[in-house]
Amino acid sequence: MQTMWLSGAEWVAVLRIGLGLWWLESWRHKDKKEWFGGGGIGWAASIAEKHRWSAVRSGFDVVVRPRPLVMAYVVAYAELALGLGLIVGFLTPIALVGGLVLNLIYFVLMIHDWGEQGQNLMMALISLIALVTMSWQSWSLDAALGLF
Repeated sequence: MQTMWLSGAEWVAVLRIGLGLWWLESWRHKDKKEWFGGGGIGWAASIAEKHRWSAVRSGFDVVVRPRPLVMAYVVAYAELALGLGLIVGFLTPIALVGGLVLNLIYFVLMIHDWGEQGQNLMMALISLIALVTMSWQSWSLDAALGLF
């Protein structure tokens, strides 16, 4: 593959790093006091309780509703871990799959509001491209350590 300026592996590393910055921004812009005070999970609960799929409603009631503070921490710090992992390229395939899972969960939760899906669709697409092109081959701790 011929490219301008960088090799193909370096371009997908740029894509991976950009996705990591996007995840880091998702974490950074959260109002942590509001988020950990119940705002984020409360919002998700209000969406889940009127969801058209009963599996989403009951799944939310079983997994998330009984432990809102734990789930708030899981979501927020997963975003931070994904961002940092993708930027430095550490455990990159795991981070990419984790990001895809978070995006898919959001897709399913917000299935009725496609206007909300643009950012998550782009993040999922970049994750998929970064995964299948093995974006950890350049500019990553994974490459430096001989992982994957």
